Amino acid sequence: MFRGINQINLDAKGRLALPAKYRERLIEGCEGNLVVTIDPTNSVKEPCLLLYPLSEWEAIQTKIDALSSFNPASRKVQRLLVGHADDVVMDASGRILLSAALREFGHMDKRVVLIGQGKKFEIWDEATWNTSRQAWLDEAVNETESLPAELDSLSL
Repeated sequence: MFRGINQINLDAKGRLALPAKYRERLIEGCEGNLVVTIDPTNSVKEPCLLLYPLSEWEAIQTKIDALSSFNPASRKVQRLLVGHADDVVMDASGRILLSAALREFGHMDKRVVLIGQGKKFEIWDEATWNTSRQAWLDEAVNETESLPAELDSLSL
């Protein structure tokens, strides 16, 4: 289970050093084999990347591969998620290389934020994350929509 927020510098080659608190789990769970892809739900205003342990990604890709390629919406999902997916291996220093194409998509240059999301991570450009987070907090204060029924019993 991955949770928490971490601010990280990308090095000159586009490598991201995963925090030590996650490394052992990633080595044990997937031998450091990971998959990075784009998040198509946030692509225009709030682009971010998704980072999955290989075993988690394989379950998702199996479901995506089972979608009909004749359905235009399914085909878009296949092109975006699988088409942008990049296999990466964590090196001995706990780093992964983000491809130039993925960094460009996410508008990532130097400072990024790694956010644990349970079975995966999100990787955000730090400035984009800060702007988006503030907008979501502002929306929450002024929220007029109700929460999904599944969250009605949630107490914080």
